Amino acid sequence: MDLQALIVWLIIGAIAGWLAGQIMSGGGFGLVGDIIVGIIGAFIAGWLFPYLGLHLGAGIIGEIIAAAIGAIILLFVARLVRRA
Repeated sequence: MDLQALIVWLIIGAIAGWLAGQIMSGGGFGLVGDIIVGIIGAFIAGWLFPYLGLHLGAGIIGEIIAAAIGAIILLFVARLVRRA
């Protein structure tokens, strides 16, 4: 993985994590927290979407949307676990 790909991953992770934090009725988690949540969300979406037969299209916008959906799922499950 070259430096340019790493920077793109970090930007997508930050945007997706910020979107998830805004949608899930909470503020962001700071830059580093948003990046971590977004990247983990991208892994969740990359693992889950093929099983469900979902494909959001190619391009950076589709990747951001998929990562944000995965991050929302991650935050939802984390809040359920925290309440239990």
